[in-house]
Amino acid sequence: MSAVNPGVYKALLRVREARAFDAGAFLMRFYAYMMNIGTVTMLTLAGYSFLVAGLVSAAIALATFFISPRVSKLVDERGQSRVVPKAAAVTLVGLAVMLTTVSLHGPEWLLFVGAVLMGFLPSAQALPRARWTYLIRTGRLGDAAPDLRTMFSYEGVLDDIGFMFSPSISIMLASTIAPIAGLLAGGVAFAAGVAVLTMSKSTEPEPGWSEQDASGEGPSAGAEGDGEGAGTGAETSGEGTSAQVTGAASAHAGDERHKSVIRTSSVVRVLFVLMFFLGGFYGVFDTTTVALAEELGEPNVASVILMVASFVSMIMGFVFGMIKLRAPQHVQLAGTAALIGLAYGTMCFVESAEVLFVVSTAGALFYAPFIITANATCERAVPGSRITEAITWLNAGMTCGMAFGPSICGIIIDELGAAASFDFGAVLAVAIPVTALACFRIVKRNMRPYEEVSKTKVG
Repeated sequence: MSAVNPGVYKALLRVREARAFDAGAFLMRFYAYMMNIGTVTMLTLAGYSFLVAGLVSAAIALATFFISPRVSKLVDERGQSRVVPKAAAVTLVGLAVMLTTVSLHGPEWLLFVGAVLMGFLPSAQALPRARWTYLIRTGRLGDAAPDLRTMFSYEGVLDDIGFMFSPSISIMLASTIAPIAGLLAGGVAFAAGVAVLTMSKSTEPEPGWSEQDASGEGPSAGAEGDGEGAGTGAETSGEGTSAQVTGAASAHAGDERHKSVIRTSSVVRVLFVLMFFLGGFYGVFDTTTVALAEELGEPNVASVILMVASFVSMIMGFVFGMIKLRAPQHVQLAGTAALIGLAYGTMCFVESAEVLFVVSTAGALFYAPFIITANATCERAVPGSRITEAITWLNAGMTCGMAFGPSICGIIIDELGAAASFDFGAVLAVAIPVTALACFRIVKRNMRPYEEVSKTKVG
């Protein structure tokens, strides 16, 4: 069923061309992960109410949800070096507006202007994954190319590191130096990361690239959309030349490229919903963990439990990348969805710190594998030229869920207590395997065979 190879990461680390763009994306991650919590911390320390801080943070989340996927669509169409610096400049202008307003105690409406502009944030998670996918799928790394799923595991570990440390760094700087210090440091790191990423042009995906670019076969007829009927034009019609069929397919692909990938790919829509539930229950779990710890009179327990879970998730993501699963991709997605849903579904039994620790640690074992499998499923479902936007939609789904879950559980905690909020989180967690199983055939039908993805590698 599977094999373990501890040496799989060597192939990743030997790719020198990737070191620059991964370093740049890592710096960009720090700002991305501290943006919301850093904003709340900055505003409350500066004397703004928790209501204003929460509304501004929600405005950032909503702006990122609506705008960031559109930025990624432009990245796929025009190239990273043309779009990322401009989108980053708008983001930094929004950050400057917010920092200046806080420093001068300006009007509150300016905070929301800054929040909307910050929504132009280029996806620090999608950009390096798109570059890796481009290098591997087109065969530019030759036979020494790393496995794509190992790459997703590696990038997932980098995500976890940023997610673990950047919020705490932001809070520490804001509380010890000045309220704006945390986000200011994040903005500087973000600007440096964008510069490093943009200067690494040799690994930048070419707009509209396809796997066939490496073999000189030309564009694939089934490159766009869901693949539901790919190739049927040649099979069902005995009339017309192959050139006419190819021309019609190319025209269709051109039309599809003008549409958002969430409209053209049913798999991306399924993954978006799964990530929405993931972000929803995880936001509920984090928030309710803090609330339960306060109810028990042990507020420090929450930070310990969440930190242990983060370390377990990071280690499990690293280990998962060593495992070569032979099960079909749609089966892997359903399996990891079932595991994470059932693991976190047990949060409905949490009534003490001890049970909370067990549930949190056990659930963390399956968090990274599910994220990695979801990203790998996305990569297998869309053309390489759409991967940046597709992965950004997954991240947008999680962002939307993390805005939805805590906002609802806050009301539940106030009215019914932490135990009831854990029940709500359990429902969101169980919704993941239910959705995955309900959409099992959709995902299976629209997975490109592994041979199609890998056959164009060149030595």
